[in-house]
Amino acid sequence: MKKGIVFLLITIFILLPQVPQNVSSDSQQMIPDEAIRLRILANSDNDEDQRIKRIVRDEVNAYISELVQSIDDIEEARNTIRTHVPKLEAIVERTLEEAGVDPIYTVAYRSDVSFPLKKYGDYIYPAGEYEAVLITIGDGAGANWWCVLFPPLCFLDFSNGATVADVDEESHEMEEDVKEEEQKDDEEALDQAEEEEVEVRFFLFDWLGLS
Repeated sequence: MKKGIVFLLITIFILLPQVPQNVSSDSQQMIPDEAIRLRILANSDNDEDQRIKRIVRDEVNAYISELVQSIDDIEEARNTIRTHVPKLEAIVERTLEEAGVDPIYTVAYRSDVSFPLKKYGDYIYPAGEYEAVLITIGDGAGANWWCVLFPPLCFLDFSNGATVADVDEESHEMEEDVKEEEQKDDEEALDQAEEEEVEVRFFLFDWLGLS
């Protein structure tokens, strides 16, 4: 009789749910499939070039936010932004001149602008090529800043009222953060699954009178 019970117990253990091995937070993403981004590349990473990049960012955002705030159709947003590229060029040129630097820049609206991996709060934005307005200042060799122009997600982070511009980290640092977060999630899931399995085992031993 006890041999039969032990065999039944072993069978139940084998059929217990397996511990999940891959728990990823990549699904935590709020940028829709159809979106228009903005990416600004600084001339370099020195403090002055980064400061100028932020000035250009603020001027461009202030203008484009007015353009798209009442638009809810992606095609309309595309046409609106595309027809206003010359105005964006004028804004960038004026901003650079007022900052006292040579107005060397490019403004392009493309469907294949490369973006690095980014993390903002609990959200992860995968690297890839996306539809975007790309503004390159000077050599474009400095750290970049980016946001989503349409739908307008780059002006405010409504969870804490901070501008997304406050988050301007290097891609490598983001990758490390993502890896650490995934590892932490995996460890938490493993611990929880092991605790549940132990509880089931103790319950079965108590129920079968084997404890």
